[in-house]
Amino acid sequence: MSGYSYLQVSDNKRFLTYTDGTPFFFLADTAWELFHRCNREEADLYLQDRADKKFTVIQAVALAELDGLRDANSYGDLPLIDEDPSRPNEAYFKHVDYIVDKAHELGLFIGLLPTWGDKFNVKWGKGPEVFTPENARAYGEFLGARYGGKNIIWIMGGDRDLETDMHVEIVRAMAEGIRATDGGKHLMTFHPQGGKSSSMYVHAESWLDFHMIQSGHHRYCPTQDFVARDYLHKPTRPTLDGEPGYEDHPNHFNPRRGWLDQRDVRYSLYQSLFAGGCGYTYGCHDIWQMHAPGRAPISWVRRSWQEALALPGSSQVQHARALLEARSYTTRIPDQSVIVGTAFSGEERLAATRCAEGNYILVYAPCEQWLDINLSSLKSAKAKASWYDPRMGAYHEIGEVECGEKVTFEPPFDAAGRDWVLVVDAI
Repeated sequence: MSGYSYLQVSDNKRFLTYTDGTPFFFLADTAWELFHRCNREEADLYLQDRADKKFTVIQAVALAELDGLRDANSYGDLPLIDEDPSRPNEAYFKHVDYIVDKAHELGLFIGLLPTWGDKFNVKWGKGPEVFTPENARAYGEFLGARYGGKNIIWIMGGDRDLETDMHVEIVRAMAEGIRATDGGKHLMTFHPQGGKSSSMYVHAESWLDFHMIQSGHHRYCPTQDFVARDYLHKPTRPTLDGEPGYEDHPNHFNPRRGWLDQRDVRYSLYQSLFAGGCGYTYGCHDIWQMHAPGRAPISWVRRSWQEALALPGSSQVQHARALLEARSYTTRIPDQSVIVGTAFSGEERLAATRCAEGNYILVYAPCEQWLDINLSSLKSAKAKASWYDPRMGAYHEIGEVECGEKVTFEPPFDAAGRDWVLVVDAI
């Protein structure tokens, strides 16, 4: 892949595209500790796996969460000299350079968090709080100049509330520092604390391009409600769930409540996308922390990050990308009204989206439900219907149907009662 790619917000302010207008599907993986805990060979292995699975973005943190200022990287380097953000350590950032460039070779963007939020609002974790508005701007200028020509999406914040005017000033100064030196070429968002959206903190900030949500690490979290609220905000901005429940994470941080799995990943994926999300971030509990033997486990981690590469959820999220990219992309709108009768709630909640120009209707059925669907918004009298398997990315053809106001669809039998996506394309 030659040259660097730049992104922009779509003309209708709902999606992301390349600068030539080609749609960009933000399909991210969460690798917060990638720069901090992986050597180059490990980074190569990880990035190749994610590129093979059709991810487009890798979310990683320069000043990492897990004692990132005082615990050296794989080569013995700390990120800052004397914990001073205005004095970045060249050796550490050469390793960051390598990973950013390797990602580019594989067609991946790095969703780069300049710092985890505990470095300006410790609240929990190790910190220490080292940022002021002045050194935050200097650090931002350094990053913008260094990575302004790279495949970067900037992600401010880092899992902390902005609780004081000083917190807001620090984040703003860092963002403005980046903007001053990166040529204004890269999109920018904000990663909030759990159960929050960037729209709660920085909606009015001039540097913000799209919203990011952290819906939370529990089963059937209402990610669609977060997306729907952001969707109504003015001015209009794209939004996505940037931290839903991680695969292999204890439900509600409590192993006695079970562990989130591939089904939970698919549920949050389709609920958030069909509610109007411009993309989605997958996460795996073992991988974000790059867990390996000898490292202190965080929140009941169960396996090494290398083993976790094979967990099925990471292979299945690409099927949502394929489904949506095969159809008119920037015309997609959320529309629960196509569901005749109740859309249910919780585990059984149906999610519907359609093309505003009448080209298709998609409905996610999480529990193998029969569906009654109003097809009158389609632009043709007849349509081609099929069931899409979100586990395998395969279509099961139903055939031609009349586009009436109540058409009933029965999914393929599945002994496990698993999820399906109804696909109805205008002819």
